[in-house]
Amino acid sequence: MMNILLPTDFSENAFEAACYGLHLLQGETCVFHVMHTYTPPIYRVDYVMGSPGQLGLPDDHQYFAETNLRGFVDRLGKEFKNTKHTFIPHSAFNTLADETVRMVKNENIDLIIMGTQGATGAKELFFGSNALHIIKKATTPVLVIPSNIQFTSPNVILFPTDLEIDFQQAQLNVLFGLSQLWNAKIHILHLTAPEGLDEAQFHNLKKLKELLQYTSFVYHDLPDQELLAAIDHFHKEHKVDILAMVQNKHTFLERLFIMPIIKNIGLHSLVPFLVLPYTNKPG
Repeated sequence: MMNILLPTDFSENAFEAACYGLHLLQGETCVFHVMHTYTPPIYRVDYVMGSPGQLGLPDDHQYFAETNLRGFVDRLGKEFKNTKHTFIPHSAFNTLADETVRMVKNENIDLIIMGTQGATGAKELFFGSNALHIIKKATTPVLVIPSNIQFTSPNVILFPTDLEIDFQQAQLNVLFGLSQLWNAKIHILHLTAPEGLDEAQFHNLKKLKELLQYTSFVYHDLPDQELLAAIDHFHKEHKVDILAMVQNKHTFLERLFIMPIIKNIGLHSLVPFLVLPYTNKPG
């Protein structure tokens, strides 16, 4: 069974992202924790005391959150009648990023699925600040879903890597799971410098291939070039369904995905993006 966190601000983008996740995991037994957080602009005295409503005062923010969560969950339940899926609504007076960290720990969350933009997201950016904050703080994989995407069965998962990571099994479990669930092939993309792989990269590639031995994959070793251009060129030739990367210091998330979309229309605005957490712990 998987525990999935679905943050929502009740926007259509959030609902579309949740729908994509339910389609993607239709064959898995899942508990979906549908979460909404709120931080009133002016803190009332009972918030400061740590217990909203304890003074008997009406809490409009909490009422709004709980009412809309019920509506959001009911809408998902009516559209997806899947006996493998269970929904648990959760509202909290907290920032989205901090509550996400708390939920990941307390509910043993395996995957976070969210949209790129919310109700107030700037359309000129691909990633909104909420998505970026969660990606930076999360210790579990995050699947970010672009706006207006229609679900199709994933066949090609592109996994660019600089091979500077000592890969661990636990770090890649979600990637392997999605590949096996849909019989999708993982395409490892590496851009090799003229001097070739160093000793550490060679070791990491060998370990990655060992971890992938029961998963369908292809290794692509391309000449050194600009990463985004290589990704987009690969997409034109192979039609990528999911882009996956490990969040380490060399991922350059801001440069790749926070640029104005008018200047940088590419693969990352068209397909779901799976961000895997970086870890040095043995797995």
